[in-house]
Amino acid sequence: MTMKKNLVAGEWIGASDASENRNPADLSDVIGTYARADVDQVNAAVDAADAALDGWAMASPQVRSDLLEAVAQQLFARADEIGTLLAREEGKTLAEAKGETVRAAQIFRFFAGEAIRVTGDAVASVRPDVAVEVTREPVGVVGLITPWNFPIAIPAWKIAPALAYGNTVVFKPADLTPASAHALAEIIDAAGCPAGVFNLVMGRGSVVGDAIVNHPKVDAISFTGSVPVGQNLAAQAARGMKKIQLEMGGKNPMVVLDDADLDVAVPAVLNGAFFSTGQRCTASSRIVVEAGIHDAFVERLTTEMQALTIGNPLDTTTQVGPVVSEKQLANNLSYVDIAGEEGAEVIGGERLNRDTEGFFQAPAMFVNATNAMRSSREEIFGPCASIIKVADYEEALAVANDTEFGLSSGICTSSLKHARAFKRRSKAGMVMVNLPTAGVDYHVPFGGRKGSSHGSREQGRYAAEFYTVVKTAYEFAG
Repeated sequence: MTMKKNLVAGEWIGASDASENRNPADLSDVIGTYARADVDQVNAAVDAADAALDGWAMASPQVRSDLLEAVAQQLFARADEIGTLLAREEGKTLAEAKGETVRAAQIFRFFAGEAIRVTGDAVASVRPDVAVEVTREPVGVVGLITPWNFPIAIPAWKIAPALAYGNTVVFKPADLTPASAHALAEIIDAAGCPAGVFNLVMGRGSVVGDAIVNHPKVDAISFTGSVPVGQNLAAQAARGMKKIQLEMGGKNPMVVLDDADLDVAVPAVLNGAFFSTGQRCTASSRIVVEAGIHDAFVERLTTEMQALTIGNPLDTTTQVGPVVSEKQLANNLSYVDIAGEEGAEVIGGERLNRDTEGFFQAPAMFVNATNAMRSSREEIFGPCASIIKVADYEEALAVANDTEFGLSSGICTSSLKHARAFKRRSKAGMVMVNLPTAGVDYHVPFGGRKGSSHGSREQGRYAAEFYTVVKTAYEFAG
């Protein structure tokens, strides 16, 4: 099988090491082999990005806009093809995978518009005959490190603004899911991206990621992934005085009050907790339920959860695909055991067998959980949700906020009073009312608080805060 190569300085370059990419729903399905860059290739990519920076930063905004629009058009046109590739390598359902590909296209189209809308300010000086201008400029060479759970959408929401604002890019996708990212890189290259402006270096985080973060010519790092890795990258970046943006974990609460409409609450929780196999940093992993509705809610959610169809993501009847890897499945199953040992009533959660060899798991509920349990405090990143009973709204709010994370939160209620209060008092970066905690728009800010995020927000116009630097210029006009 032909090795898929890295893109460095406008050339596709192989490597002495490669990873084999297999379908987690069918281990006999080999998607491809993908080059693993070494430190020398990373250094070459950074040098290429540095050499291309001035030309790209000074290019017309129309040039940058046209490139991003060309990428968007290709993603729209090839959504079925790339969506199928994504479903095969990551395991999310075909509908979700195609939707993610379309989302990537929408992000590139949005930033194609933003590329020609970079504005500044003319400010009156407090001194006579002095003019002041405040402008935004590219931050420089940007290292982008992305996770496996959204292997084309998250790269898109980092790459598109980086290029739109005149930066050059060294991009490292997750070693577990390189195929979608490689397809995106091929599209960017074929769209006419100048050599060195965008570089793809696939491989292990311990090799490629560390080399990017520690390279003296890299000016900024945007990372999405686990908390421990993010904390380590932050320390490394601080030593190099690099600008850094981190999106990390979540243990997101969904509050269900007594006055909630079960026809709204149950589908919202079902989606947020179990769709995408629970492999979303915004997933509803703590369901905080008021006592009066608790039993009816649990009964109905159990019925709906157990009715979900778990299977091959390419089968259009499948609602939940496999876990992404054997390692992740083992982690999930260990937390199922932990929840039971801690005293929760475990419903579901077992490994499943299907027609093909893969990493299938039944969704799991941990009923009668407490917020002090490990299974309620530590991120699992699988189709597992703790059900925590509370007495009233105030206890629900306290439990929801009692976490080291703060990415997304939700509430299901028919009370305008409680909805408004929760939006204000929830200690999360994003709050949903009568909606799943997972699922966001591409044109508004994304990010959290506490251990979930560090640095400025991603997506929408707020992306300019990370991908640009502010310059204040004074001119004597006398």
